[in-house]
Amino acid sequence: MDDHSAGKSIYKRVLLKLGGESLAAEDGGFGIDQGALQNIAEEIHQAKSLGVEIAIVIGGGNIFRGATASSLGMERVTADYMGMLATVINSLALQHALETRGISTRVQTAIEIHQLAEPYVRRRAIRHLEKGRVIIFAGGTGNPYFTTDTAASLRAMEIGAEVIFKATKVDGVYTSDPMKDETATKFARLSYLEVLQKGLKVMDSTSVSLCMDNKLPMVIFNVRQKSSIKRVLLGENIGTTVGAES
Repeated sequence: MDDHSAGKSIYKRVLLKLGGESLAAEDGGFGIDQGALQNIAEEIHQAKSLGVEIAIVIGGGNIFRGATASSLGMERVTADYMGMLATVINSLALQHALETRGISTRVQTAIEIHQLAEPYVRRRAIRHLEKGRVIIFAGGTGNPYFTTDTAASLRAMEIGAEVIFKATKVDGVYTSDPMKDETATKFARLSYLEVLQKGLKVMDSTSVSLCMDNKLPMVIFNVRQKSSIKRVLLGENIGTTVGAES
């Protein structure tokens, strides 16, 4: 724990997975809440001050949910593409919030929109990270039927991230929904297999399988708790860690 006391990050390159809901107001709702956006930007700014290379994958659930629209009768492929466009809106909002704090940021999107963002190019993304820029990956994987969780696992492996930080509104993984069940208990550590076998809603099964096959650990924590990203970087045991062994 020497690194912790010295204020040094235990990771060099991380991928932060943000749900679109993290940009919405705390009481749920849709759209982008300026307060929530500024809070997230400040959390990332704190983490960046440790000299860590940070890549971000952001969802679009605060604007549009492809899976929900599909269940209501919209064609799944169209609904998923609409969801991908929602992630581009969130990415641009987060980019602006970070750059107002003096953090050089690039958005790369799996769906090409030349006027707004760079296309996703792996080597260019790594170069941005090496130059100290934060990179935001928009547009999911660019394919329907894949979630932004899967995009996070995929991009993390492509850029050589050491860990995925899954930032949620709950402080880890529980036996059941702690909002509804008072007896729910939190897991400190889980293996990938336990997550899959227990059907725990950490990330979707495709993304968990990808992490398992490539031995990429995940840390799940509540991003609304102050300095949470920085605390995880410094090695504090908050949230739930998912790895090869529990």
